Amino acid sequence: MAYDFTTKRLYVESALGEKAEVPLSPEQTNYLLNVLRLTDGAEILLFNGREGEWRAAIEKTGKKKAKLVVGAKTREQTPPYDLLYLFAPLKQARLDYMAQKAVEMGAGRLQPVITQFTQVRHLKLERLKANAIEAAEQCGVLSLPAIDEPKPLAEAIEALEGERTLIFCDERHQGEPLSALSRLGGARLALLIGPEGGFSEAERAALLGREATVPISLGPRILRADTAAVAALALVQAAAGDWRSRD
Repeated sequence: MAYDFTTKRLYVESALGEKAEVPLSPEQTNYLLNVLRLTDGAEILLFNGREGEWRAAIEKTGKKKAKLVVGAKTREQTPPYDLLYLFAPLKQARLDYMAQKAVEMGAGRLQPVITQFTQVRHLKLERLKANAIEAAEQCGVLSLPAIDEPKPLAEAIEALEGERTLIFCDERHQGEPLSALSRLGGARLALLIGPEGGFSEAERAALLGREATVPISLGPRILRADTAAVAALALVQAAAGDWRSRD
């Protein structure tokens, strides 16, 4: 089915199906009626990350209350993306940006990792989820990423076991990244973005000592961690992910 780029989308927790009625929270009602200024009978698109995307109509039930009446399905549910995205948390505004861009660019799981030079060690996972939902609503994503509790870097890497090839951005690495990534074929991938201060000597040695690890360079410029995340995700998706040609 063709994707509708113009109709507003809303994530809901409720089950979806034809003629189902979806209650709206006060915040959702305010967003639809006052922020977007939608009127009674206006249509939006709904998704819950499980049952695809559906068209629904707004039905006002009171002065400041409304519900949604579900109509036809517009898209079937897509499977979750397989790319695992590991990252050292940043200060809040830049972390918001990083989380949104990771979702937009196909991360299927978000794993915060605590490194020696990590700036932020206490995360609000609900805020991460809210940013993931916002990005999914705006960009047509149907499968929300899983969001894991923060783990120490060593523990997170150990949890990968042998099932994934780990790509990490190494500021000391030389060489052109696309050729290295293109050789990964159909491997299951994990991408690691470190903190602003980079990895410690011990962390870097541990990463390079792991058999299924691919260090890549992001070029001659020094990038902030949130910028590096976007650059690395673009490289991975273009060379080894779902952007590359399957011909």
